[in-house]
Amino acid sequence: MKKASLLLMIITIVSNIFGFGREMILAYFYGTSSVSDAYLIAITIPTVIFGFISSGIAVGYIPIYSKIVQDNGEFEANRFTNNLINMTIIICTVFIVFGLLFTDQIVKIFAWGFEAQTLCLTVQFTKLSLLTIYFIGVISIFSGYLQIKGNYVIPALIGVPLNVIIILSIVLSTMTNIVVLSVGFVIATASQILLMVPYMRKNRYKHKLIFDVKDKHIINIAYITLPVIIGVSVNQINVLVDRTIASQIAVGGISALNYANKLNGFVEGIFIFSITIVLYPIIAKMFAENDLLGFKHSISKAIIGISLLVIPAAVGSMLFSVPIVTVLFGRGAFEASAISMTSYALFFYSIGMIGFGLRDVLLRAFYSMQDITTPIKNAIIGLILNIILNIILSKYMGIGGLALATSIAAITTTGLLFISLQKKIGPLGMKQMSISFLKIVFTSLIMGLIAKLSFFYLTSTISQSLSLLIAIVIGIVVYFTIINFMKIEDADEIINAMKDKLGQIL
Repeated sequence: MKKASLLLMIITIVSNIFGFGREMILAYFYGTSSVSDAYLIAITIPTVIFGFISSGIAVGYIPIYSKIVQDNGEFEANRFTNNLINMTIIICTVFIVFGLLFTDQIVKIFAWGFEAQTLCLTVQFTKLSLLTIYFIGVISIFSGYLQIKGNYVIPALIGVPLNVIIILSIVLSTMTNIVVLSVGFVIATASQILLMVPYMRKNRYKHKLIFDVKDKHIINIAYITLPVIIGVSVNQINVLVDRTIASQIAVGGISALNYANKLNGFVEGIFIFSITIVLYPIIAKMFAENDLLGFKHSISKAIIGISLLVIPAAVGSMLFSVPIVTVLFGRGAFEASAISMTSYALFFYSIGMIGFGLRDVLLRAFYSMQDITTPIKNAIIGLILNIILNIILSKYMGIGGLALATSIAAITTTGLLFISLQKKIGPLGMKQMSISFLKIVFTSLIMGLIAKLSFFYLTSTISQSLSLLIAIVIGIVVYFTIINFMKIEDADEIINAMKDKLGQIL
């Protein structure tokens, strides 16, 4: 699992660089303006409307497919896949028609702080972006299929054509018409499927027009998916509440939250995605085979692995929030006020980075056991806490309060999930994990202090961009040098795997 995760990490870095480029281009041309706000709400709406269903399908598909292969063979599992895809397309059509009929009302729900001109632009963008619902649904199934077959690379790479096309559409929109923004988003989303189709065929998948509502496997996935949909939809409500309040705080507030969240998500995408995407099929298979010891050991290693990589990233993100935003976005239409808002939000998002990461691992553990009730209860607690904190903190802290509320809710719900998981499957080695966690925190603080001092010293002689880069490199070297002497068992395995992978590359 470690080598696969490291390979994915490298691929995800490449993909996220393009994703970052996309945000930088958007920030350069549109800053934190009404146009960027309208565009971001328009591309958020399809994800919120259908994203929770696609997430539910993705979660339910992998363990059910594995079970069908074990009990009935690959032919029956592929028949189930065809049936699921066809039914998903029909469901997507229903959602798109509904969205087109009630676009105005949907947009007002998502951003009630928008005024006439911004509202009209958002409606125009949204009518086009709703078409991506078709692709979102199919991508979730294709990704799960390829992961089951051991192909983690292509699902990780699909972000590259997505981001390249979006970047081109942003640039073209400034030369032609801003509607090109939404058209480009639709084409970009569709490009992900085009990349995956050849590899689906390579893994002996052939699409057939099978439509069987009474298929027992469809009934099973509906049983698993429905609670997941409820749980994920609760999380999407959090996004809705955050952006709705942000639309009332300031013009560009939604954009500032988005840029900060993307920066925060860059770290999550590299480290957390790389581990969880490999982990989920493995632990789902282990649980299906009653390998509880291996199941628990894999989860423990994933927790340590994510902590090892995310905690120092969170510390660095907090300490360098202003220079990071300035270096990456501080040009073109992205003015001083935008830098201030975005870096302020980034600081508070970074606090919850470890909560977001570990929550994803723990959720996969529950989904592997087909226990959906616990994640739903947890999501509802997180929703209530986030809404309460949003209302309170936004009054005193503005945009930063929304980010802090999200972080507190993530950390709280992660702690509750961990307690519930231990009650369900027994001890996960809490004492050893706590010791390792404290060692990682201590090392991260030392790294942060040395990196910050280096940055202050360097900025007096060289540019801010180069100073930031050198300070980050110094921090990384210091961190892994100290960790090497900390005797963290799972950390040692991960570091050795990284050395092997680097050795192969070099």
